[in-house]
Parts: sequence; C-alpha cells; structure tokens
Amino acid sequence: MSLPCSILAQSSGNISLASSLTALNDDNSSSWTSPSGDFAFGFRRIGKDGFLLAIWFNKIPEKTIIWSANGDNLVQQGSQCVLTSEGRLTLNDATGMQIWYANSANIEVSYAAMLDSGNFVVANRMSINLWESFDEPTDTILPTQTLSQNSILFARYTATNYSRGRFMFTLQSDGNLLLCTTRFPLETKNFVYGATMTMYTGFQVIFNQSGSIYLTAQNGSILKMISSNTVSMQNFYQKATVEHDGVLRHSVHPKTAASSAGKPMAWSPLISEPSNICSRIVGAIGSGACGYNSLCSYDDKGPTCRCPYGYTFIDPNDVLKGCKQNFVSQSCDESLPETEDFYFHEMQNAEWFDGDYEQFTSVTEDWCKQNCLADCFCVVAIFKEGDCVKKRIPLSNGRIDTSIGGTALIKKVEYTKRSNA
Repeated sequence: MSLPCSILAQSSGNISLASSLTALNDDNSSSWTSPSGDFAFGFRRIGKDGFLLAIWFNKIPEKTIIWSANGDNLVQQGSQCVLTSEGRLTLNDATGMQIWYANSANIEVSYAAMLDSGNFVVANRMSINLWESFDEPTDTILPTQTLSQNSILFARYTATNYSRGRFMFTLQSDGNLLLCTTRFPLETKNFVYGATMTMYTGFQVIFNQSGSIYLTAQNGSILKMISSNTVSMQNFYQKATVEHDGVLRHSVHPKTAASSAGKPMAWSPLISEPSNICSRIVGAIGSGACGYNSLCSYDDKGPTCRCPYGYTFIDPNDVLKGCKQNFVSQSCDESLPETEDFYFHEMQNAEWFDGDYEQFTSVTEDWCKQNCLADCFCVVAIFKEGDCVKKRIPLSNGRIDTSIGGTALIKKVEYTKRSNA
C-alpha cells in the first residue's frame, strides 16, 4: 500500500503509523534519524545500480552503512519504505511489489523508531520491541548488540556491492564461534579459518556498552575475548564488521576532530582477525582468500589480490573472481609439443597451496623447468631446496610471503616465437 506521507528527514521522536520514505535520484531521499542524529534509516543510492534500504552512521562523511534490507535486490527511484496504518514495515519497489518486510507479526504495533544505539525498532504501546534490526544483522554489529546461537554475519560481495559475499562469521548452535568461507553462491560454510573451539559452552557474543567484544557461556562467564576496547565510547563511534575481504575488524571513528586523540578522521581498526588471511585460508575446496589463479599478499591495510605474470583479472571490479591466462595454453598434441614456445617467469616467495599432482626430490631447478615444460598439464612448478612440485589449473590458495621461500616457475608463452611461427 502506497501512502502519501513522505518525510525528507524526521529527526528524533517516534515514527507514527502511516509514514513512508521514498527513494529519489537527486540524493534527497528521505530518512528517519535517531534523536542524536548519529544514525539514520532510509534509502542510500548505490552507484548507478539502484537504492539500498539501510541504516548508516549519519554524522560522518563516509555515511558508513551498518545494516541493509535488500542488498541482494536493489530497488529503483520511486520505491518506498512504508510503516502502514496496520503496523507493517515494508519495502516496496516502484511498481508497488513487496521486496522486503519486517516480521513483527503485526501484533499491536504502535510506532517505529531509529534509536541512538543504531538499532531500528518496531514497537507496541508498551515500548516492547516486536522487531529490531539488531536481531537481523547483515555484516556489522554495534555496541549493545548481541549475537545468539545460529546468528550469522555475511560479508558483502565487494566494497560497493551489498549482496551476500564469500565469507561469514557465525555462532553455531553447538556454541562454536567461526570465521569461514562460503560455498558461494550458496550460503553454507566451506573452510573454517577461525574458531573458538567452544563447543557445548558458547552461548552469546556480546558487544558491550564499553566497546569490548567477547563470547560468553550461558552463565555469563567470558569464554573468549574477541576485542578489548581501548578508546572512549563518548568520543568515538565503533563497529565490528566482517569486511568483503573476509577480515573481521573492530574499528573506531572519531566523532569530531577535537575528540580524535590523534587518530585520523576515518575508520581505524583496533583488531583484525585473522592477522593474515592470506596464509590462514588453505582449504582443499575453494579458491582461498583471493580468486582462482591469483596471489594474496597482506599488509597493514589488509589483503591485496594480484595476478601472476601472464595472467589478468577476469573482472577488475571483482578481483575475487580470479585471474585468467592471457595466452593460449600449451597443446597436448605430442606431434606439436610447443616446448620451444614457452618459458618460465620466476617469482620468489610465492606459492599455491594444494593443486599438486606430481612431486620430485633431489633435482635441480633446470631439471624441474624441463620436466614442467614437457608436460602440457603443468602451469606452475614450485622449486625449493631440491624439491620440484608441479601444479595444474585452476591454482588455488595463492599467496606471497617472505616466509615461504623457494621459487615459483610460472609457465608463460613466448610471444615472439609464436608470432614468427
């Protein structure tokens, strides 16, 4: 049901029944703000793709989104979020089709409210919350928010795509708190790269008012401290997000320049878990921290995905799709072996975990090269301390780190010989 009551910015106070918000292309989309103005609920334009019904930090330039209703299904101009006269909170597209709704069961709904905690609630006249965004998190939790058993945070697909991505943070029904990859595009878990091992004891993840994050048992005792807050809640905004790169970051942002205590006016991580996701993900199934045929390196800004020499990203805007060869693979026709058309690009301290299909010991690097060159299935050979390991496409769990050692011998076509053939 489309209602005429559309408010550009309702600051503070409760949101009455028969109120609505409208998605507008001129960046004047309506929103409902919390009493302090710290948070807002409404429509955010996502590039040229459409609008997201979201909650965001409203007083910082980034307008960082911390919750969304329709990340997998953006809507267009003219779409509305309606709190109907019957108390039903819905998102309808421009044609009036329902895209999402808050499952409050329509039990004596009296109003909705954007709270200063960052929680958007639908409540009855006794101020009992019948539905709240804190109970249906997307990729982020905030101070005063908890995660119960079976709760899941899904990383978004990319930095600017809010559909569900390839990583998840979940408190399982058995009490074990996990960080893991997904079997994308399915939302089931794949490789676990972080676990508290609190089976049968883990009960709830708490992000308390002081800004500390920890896992508790049912009796309230702390089983695992995830992050200890070291900044003032009065001077800093805080959030914990499973980022699109798979790293769980507890981050802070100064509320004002005067309260920054020397920190930049931007989000700064207090903790990043894991500390090096490139080396943590080594599953037999899946591409790793980056996409297939790619390499992951890690610094204080997080993981970076790159392609090895002779390969390019399938989609530069989505590097987790992996890399493709920018040359035609070696022929397996024994009458045309093409061994003279290929050479090796040497790369130090690079490795792809798994994907080995042959290994030789006590050989020289030249022997390793020649053996790989004569094998049309071999795309990379790893040579280290007399060991030669051959790998096939697609390469997975690629990483670069000074601790790896050895040499990656990457087979590459020699264009000059191909072009003269």
